[in-house]
Amino acid sequence: MAKRIEFATTGDSSVLTLKESEPKAPAKGEVRVSNKAVGLNFIDIYFRTGLYPAPSLPSGLGTEGAGVVDAVGEGVTQLKEGDRVAYAQGPLGAYAELHTLPADKVVKLPDTIDFETAAASMLKGLTVQYLLRQTYELKGGETILFHAAAGGVGSIACQWAKALGVKLIGTVSSKEKAELAEKNGAWATINYTEENVVERVRELTNGQMCDVVYDSVGKDTWEMSLDCLKPRSLMVSFGNASGPVDGVNLGILNQKGALYVTRPSLNGYADTRERFEAMCNEFFEMIESGKIKIDVANRYPLSEAGKAQDALQARKTTGSTILLP
Repeated sequence: MAKRIEFATTGDSSVLTLKESEPKAPAKGEVRVSNKAVGLNFIDIYFRTGLYPAPSLPSGLGTEGAGVVDAVGEGVTQLKEGDRVAYAQGPLGAYAELHTLPADKVVKLPDTIDFETAAASMLKGLTVQYLLRQTYELKGGETILFHAAAGGVGSIACQWAKALGVKLIGTVSSKEKAELAEKNGAWATINYTEENVVERVRELTNGQMCDVVYDSVGKDTWEMSLDCLKPRSLMVSFGNASGPVDGVNLGILNQKGALYVTRPSLNGYADTRERFEAMCNEFFEMIESGKIKIDVANRYPLSEAGKAQDALQARKTTGSTILLP
């Protein structure tokens, strides 16, 4: 038997329960991972609340973790029992002591990277990789706006942008978060609780505005984000922290400067084993080089997954949060 977090109905964090269950044996093409640390992400809250529907209920939760291969299914040759591994995709159920998932979604973890660092950063790091290196391939010299710059994804984005020679303007909600984002390499920060974001972007860029806006907030920042862009530039909407963007009139893109918009996801970019491995390798290299440091700022026992999600949803956290089985 092994412990895991489940939810039988959608709702607030009280729907999460710690259950004892028989761990699934790996089928053909699968491996089972004994988790040493589990990542916490906003997408987990989307599944818990029903914004993103789980395949069935009751359901496990979470898609990110790191640990040791516990068992290997038929046909798996690239991994063996005892391998140190990490993962960021796959079926829900990472909030658990043992998690079974397709071997193609699991990557070997370099000995130089510990389990907590990997669990805290795989999904966030690969998200930043596709945002900065694929959705819009930053070359250096660009000016970008990145919302929630002191969060888990934002903290990595600040460091990666600086390493690329990109001017990242980060939005934050407090002086403390501004200091953190700047410490991580943000070129400038804007406290949206005290400053007008669009006007401040205009001041910082001498009226030129931004080449790209990366927006994980969603509904509350949609139009403001568009107003921060220069003509014919790109709006990247990759999250829904304040709710999904809906009812969009495409004509507004023309009115605000013949803008482009995209709604990417990790699954849309890490869609082959080769691409997934290449993304992981680039991210691991950034960690190993010291250009990116992962701030594991919050640790909760697996049994307190609901409490951890509440802190994340209330934007009380900085850096990354992990659950410890």
